[in-house]
Amino acid sequence: MNKNREAEQLLEIFHAIDFEKIKDHPNILIAAAFWDRERYQAACTAYRFMRSIDDLIDDHKSEHSCIGKEEQTAFTENVRLWTARIKTKEPGSIKESLTETWNKFLIPDWVIDAFAGAMTYDIHHEGFNTFKTFLEYAEGASVAPAGIFVHLCGLREADGKYLPPVFDVREVARPCAIFSYLVHIIRDFQKDRLNHLNYFPADLLDKYSITPAMLDSMAYGAPPAEEFRNLVRFYIHEADKHRLETLRMIEHVSPLLSIRYRLSLRIIFDLYLMVYNRIDPEKGSFTTEVLQPSAQDIKQQVGMTLSSFFQSP
Repeated sequence: MNKNREAEQLLEIFHAIDFEKIKDHPNILIAAAFWDRERYQAACTAYRFMRSIDDLIDDHKSEHSCIGKEEQTAFTENVRLWTARIKTKEPGSIKESLTETWNKFLIPDWVIDAFAGAMTYDIHHEGFNTFKTFLEYAEGASVAPAGIFVHLCGLREADGKYLPPVFDVREVARPCAIFSYLVHIIRDFQKDRLNHLNYFPADLLDKYSITPAMLDSMAYGAPPAEEFRNLVRFYIHEADKHRLETLRMIEHVSPLLSIRYRLSLRIIFDLYLMVYNRIDPEKGSFTTEVLQPSAQDIKQQVGMTLSSFFQSP
């Protein structure tokens, strides 16, 4: 297929996406919409499952001051059973389509193990003591979902079957996952705080002399404190390191991917880059209204990425 025809097909997909109806604008599924239908459905199946578990725990934390010991035990056992059934392809309460997806698309075990580890941490902890602990948690909460995305991008096909990617999926996925997660935390600070969720580690809050009362005050509309701006400067500095590494990874892996999968990597990066560019530690506000792109903003950015992708040599 020539480049012009490919461009036409991807443009048709772009115009078919109803950005207004995409709940919470999940960047991963927006980018995956440009894949072939079968891989896109695999991504939807995997992310619905992961999202449902994450939301179950977060929603409980939003409604209760803590998770009781009995509830911790029940949640932990459920995560263990879900993990085991996926890895062993065991039918049961897990929908058959989920285990079939894991089997057919060769999704590696480290993904579900890392994700389960993060969810188990969530069950037994309220926040993070250190930034290092947060990064370890991010291996499951962010790198694992990103790993599924990169894995599906890199799958090869031969004789009607899928073959694993020829590169280290986890290594490729990590920088963009951490970049996007750091950006995500600043973007959702207000919403998370109002839902009694906190992703800022205690050592950083102590370092920048930020109290829970200050976070609550800003979440309810008070102007950003200078101490909080210092924290945001730290996050932007860390995000920038991962931003540059992401660009190197995209350049490294792109020659190994077909055109629609190269495009999807660029789309997901550009969508988080759009938010990154909105974060102004010096004079900006950190409300959801300011930092969360609208459906129209997202559509415009995807269109710009699509246009520049086919203009590049």
